Amino acid sequence: MKKYNILLIQPRPGKGLGFKDLAVIEPLGLEMVAAALEGEGHQVAIVDLFNPADLPKALQTYQPQLCGINCSFTIDVYRTLAIARAIKDTNPAIKIFVGGHHASLNPADFKDPAIDCLVIGEGEITAVELVNCWAKEGDLTQVAGLIINHHNRQFATCARPLIDDLDILPLPARHLIKPYINKYFLGLAKPVSAVETARGCPFHCNFCSVWRFYQGKCRRKSVERAVEEIAVLPARRVLITDDNFLADVRRAMAIGTKLKEQGVKKNYIFQARSDTIVNHPEVIDLWQEIGLTSVFIGFEKITEEALQQVEKHNSVRNNEKALAMLKSRGINVIASFIVDPDFSEQDFEQLRQYIIEKRIQTPSFSILTPLPGTELYDQVSNKLGFTNWEQFDLLHAVLPTGLPPSIFYQQFASLYATAYHRFDLVRNNAWGAIKAILRRDISISHLIKIWRSFRRFARAASYWP
Repeated sequence: MKKYNILLIQPRPGKGLGFKDLAVIEPLGLEMVAAALEGEGHQVAIVDLFNPADLPKALQTYQPQLCGINCSFTIDVYRTLAIARAIKDTNPAIKIFVGGHHASLNPADFKDPAIDCLVIGEGEITAVELVNCWAKEGDLTQVAGLIINHHNRQFATCARPLIDDLDILPLPARHLIKPYINKYFLGLAKPVSAVETARGCPFHCNFCSVWRFYQGKCRRKSVERAVEEIAVLPARRVLITDDNFLADVRRAMAIGTKLKEQGVKKNYIFQARSDTIVNHPEVIDLWQEIGLTSVFIGFEKITEEALQQVEKHNSVRNNEKALAMLKSRGINVIASFIVDPDFSEQDFEQLRQYIIEKRIQTPSFSILTPLPGTELYDQVSNKLGFTNWEQFDLLHAVLPTGLPPSIFYQQFASLYATAYHRFDLVRNNAWGAIKAILRRDISISHLIKIWRSFRRFARAASYWP
C-alpha cells in the first residue's frame, strides 16, 4: 500500500485581543492523530503555524501529498480556510482534510473546494482509514465518520462510534512538536506539557459543546496508561486537559498514588468541579503532595439563580468553600466567570465587589458566547447580530448587549482592571516570580508579556474603538 508524506497543521490566532496572550497549549489532538498515522508507516510532520509566513517553507520542506488541518476553535475557521486555499494554490494535487471540534459540530463552514473532506469526531481511527483509502484509491463513502466535499455539496458517510478503549491508542507523537516546546505556556507557567487521561464530561452545561462532541459519554484511560503518559512528559509543568479530572475520585486517587510510588513529581494543573473538591479534600491533599499548583474551577456565576440558568448543577457555596480550601493549602485557583451580554452596571459592580471580597487573585472573565454545537447556540442563534467567527473569542459580545456597547466594554474591562490592578499580578507573586527567574523556570520577557496582556485586557479600547 502506498505510503504518504503527511503534514498536519495547527492554526494559531493572529493579532488582536484574545486568550492566546495568556495560554498557548500544544496541539495534542494532532499529536495523537500523527501517532496513529505513523503506526501505519506514513511519514508525518506537524507544523504549529505561529507565523502564517512559515507555511510555504513547510510545504517545500516536507513535500506532503496530504495535509490535515485542526479546527477545534470557532475563531480558527477563517484561518483554516485560508491555509487550505493557500495549500491548493501551491499544489492542487495535495489532498486536504480538516478535523477538530468546530469542524465536527459545524461542518457547513468548510464547504469549500480547497477542502476534500472533514473528519467528524475522534480522529485517530478515522484519519487512518481515510488516508489508507486514498492510498488504495478506494471509495471514501465507505469510510465512517467523514463529510466529503463534492461539487459544492457535502456528503456525510455513516457515523463512527466512539472509541471504546482509549488505551488502544498509541502514545502522542510528542517528538514532532519538539521545535515548539518552549512556546507552550499557561500564564506564568512555561513551558507546559499537556496530557489527556479521559474524554467527555458527565455534565451538560448549555454553553459547552464538549459533551455533545463526545455524545454525552465519558471514557477514561486506565490508571496505568495515564501514569505512563504523565511520566514521560518533557516539561515539568503539566496541564491535564480532562474537562473534569476529578469526575472519578477513586481513579484520580489511584493515579496520584501510583505517581507518588514511582517518584514522578511535577507541577500539575487540572480542571475540577468545586463540589467534588469540597467533598473529597483527600484527593487534593494527595495531589498537592506530588506537585499540584493550580486548579481551574468554573465558578461561572455569583448567585444561585444565575448558576442554575446555565445548568451547572452546582452551588455558589461550594465554589466559595473550594476556594477557601485550596487557598489554605497554597494552591492557586483559576476561577472563571461568565458575563451575560445583558449585564447592567449593577451586575458588573456586584461581580467586581465579589472578586475583591473573596480575594480571588487569578479570575478569568468571558462573555457568554453561543458557540456552534452548544445548546445555547440552538436557543439563541436567531438573535445573533452577525456571524463573524473571529468575534467568537469569548471576549466580544455577539448577542445584543443591555448596555450601549461602549459602556458594556468599559464595564467588562473594569473587571480585569479591578482584579489585576488591586491584586497586581507581579506584586502578589513577586517572591515566587523572583525565585522562578533565578531557577530559570520563567524568563523576564515572559513575565513582562503576561503583565502587558492583562494591561490590555483592562483597557476598554482593546475591545471597542
